[in-house]
Amino acid sequence: MKKNLGSLERVLRFVIAAAVAALYLTNQISGLTAIILGIVATAFIVTSMVGFCPIYASCKFLLRKADTK
Repeated sequence: MKKNLGSLERVLRFVIAAAVAALYLTNQISGLTAIILGIVATAFIVTSMVGFCPIYASCKFLLRKADTK
């Protein structure tokens, strides 16, 4: 599994997931909206932690700079 997310993208995904959690905990979102955003937020946290997004991989989309050695 080759990393395909840059550091900025990883931080942004984590911030968005934290914002969704904050909205849920302050009862700003509920019901189906909360469930859908919760699933997306969970996916964002997992992909930001591992640095790999399967959707980007299937589209051959790379946001991480290539290693130059």
